[in-house]
Amino acid sequence: MNLNTPEFSSFSHDGLRLAFFDEGDPNREPVVLIHGFASTANVNWVHPGWLKTLGEAGYRVIALDNRGHGASDKPHDPAAYYPAKMAGDAVALLDHLGIGDAHIMGYSMGARISAFLALGHPHRVRSLVFGGLGIGMIDGVGDWDPIADALLASSIDMVTHPRGRMFRAFAEQTKSDRIALAACIATSRELVTPAQLKKIDAPALVAVGTKDDIAGSPHELADLLPYARAVDIPDRDHMLAVGDRVFKRAALDFYDEIAGR
Repeated sequence: MNLNTPEFSSFSHDGLRLAFFDEGDPNREPVVLIHGFASTANVNWVHPGWLKTLGEAGYRVIALDNRGHGASDKPHDPAAYYPAKMAGDAVALLDHLGIGDAHIMGYSMGARISAFLALGHPHRVRSLVFGGLGIGMIDGVGDWDPIADALLASSIDMVTHPRGRMFRAFAEQTKSDRIALAACIATSRELVTPAQLKKIDAPALVAVGTKDDIAGSPHELADLLPYARAVDIPDRDHMLAVGDRVFKRAALDFYDEIAGR
């Protein structure tokens, strides 16, 4: 297994070419990783060490670049970015790889997509890890219009909104299509209702940094899920929690528990 720079392939779904990597023995339990807004599979999962951690623990590790991100196609129509559509990309990837069901792990926007995947395709989900998104999945994650404005500004020097500037800098670092990301913001924040959440019967782990000012409480979200528990990632904000060892250890323990190990 190449733990540093996985080889990406692509497949077609919904008129788009979508990039992904698939690392590890096909006979191992698959974990599908769904990254957050303005990120990529490499930035969210490879560089912070998740591919290495999960691979060394014996899992088949699969991750896609969400539409609008990374090496995948980047439509500029906001209608392309509803969470159910993006969840459909992950299901299509499972179909493409001939996988019936998998552990699903998402971070931030990826956690929301994972919830819609579980709602629309429950038989494809062995378990869920929601990282970087707590009760904000239901209550919302604040006003993101300034972030869209920041992405569309002609220069980062014109951006004064702190969170907008943070995401604009992140988008520039990842060489993203800023028009596609602004379109994504418009529709990808669709909320999940408490009634919907209570229908998700897969075992779930909710992990959020204690300094995360975007995600909302992981405990409040876990309390609404039938089979879930929450983990606080100490002293980490939204950007830094993703690679934290507490998060990784909690996820591995969660998978061991599901497997009865």
